[in-house]
Amino acid sequence: MTAKFTALAAAVLAVASIAGAQAAEPKHGGILHIYHRETPPSLSIHEEATFSVNVPAMPIYSNLVIYDQHKPQNSMGTIQPELATSWAWDNAKTALTFKLREDVKWHDGKPFSAKDVKCTFDLLQGKGQDKFRKNPRKGWFENVADVTVNGDYEVVFHLKRPQASLLAMLASGYTPIYPCHVTAAQMRTHPIGTGPFKFVEMKQNESIKLVKNPDYFKKGLPYLDGIEFTIIKNRATAVLAFVAGKVDMTFPTEMTKALEADIKKQDATAICELAPINVSTNLSSTSKTRRSIISSCARRWRCRSTARPSSTSSSRARAMPAARCCRRRKASGACPRTCSRPFRVTATSPRTASRRARS
Repeated sequence: MTAKFTALAAAVLAVASIAGAQAAEPKHGGILHIYHRETPPSLSIHEEATFSVNVPAMPIYSNLVIYDQHKPQNSMGTIQPELATSWAWDNAKTALTFKLREDVKWHDGKPFSAKDVKCTFDLLQGKGQDKFRKNPRKGWFENVADVTVNGDYEVVFHLKRPQASLLAMLASGYTPIYPCHVTAAQMRTHPIGTGPFKFVEMKQNESIKLVKNPDYFKKGLPYLDGIEFTIIKNRATAVLAFVAGKVDMTFPTEMTKALEADIKKQDATAICELAPINVSTNLSSTSKTRRSIISSCARRWRCRSTARPSSTSSSRARAMPAARCCRRRKASGACPRTCSRPFRVTATSPRTASRRARS
């Protein structure tokens, strides 16, 4: 699924009309308050393997390509350009060429170029001078022999053998592009991206704050002025914070059936949605490839935000229909839920999304 984890992600654009289209036209302004279940180990998506990173980090980054956040099911046919403007395979299907946007700046004002794409994949493959401390998805790109640049705005992935799934992995909420001029160490604590939101601060066991990127390459976006995550490790405490109006949305997948019932008793305005978790992926041929998916706040906040698709849409997955999840897990009440209330600034973003999160 797409990450900038439906992810959340990826992916946040202004709170999408939760109770329906409450506003005819999108409106700018407002801060989205969400509770986070824990302090992420870092905000470097490439070095982590937990959804807790994608949810707050995907709005900071951009991918070469990303899944269409308006589609309920990811497929090769729903992949759209993001930092890329187009892509094409050669006749042998072993070279994938991307043409890149020329109007993109990093959050520190430096221009984005093809060199940043190459640096990212050199890091992932352990070829660069800088090194990741952890590299959980290095194996995804073992079939990539090299990444070459042709000028400032064209990059080519050279494969050892044909691999159609490469494009799907590049669209994942786990595959953002990093800047050449920022070290891997800095990306863990003060990430620099090209996404709709800039990193402000992360306080251990307290909060994570993002602010609107005024130079975002998609003009008019994002709608929100910022996103603030309050870290609340205890679910019961988080529910109390939600009911008291201190947060506008719960952390994706953290609500249970019992907690949902309790919330609705205390706050009739709350809107809760079912979403499956740890479902089989739909783009992988192996049953071992599984990952958590949430539909209410997806790599880029698919349903109700104006950041990136908290996308966390991953390269390999998208959620099953909620109805199916309920049929399969109704007895156990294991279906994850996310609860939220109508937000004062209601808008349907052209880029609703987890991921990263990653219109």
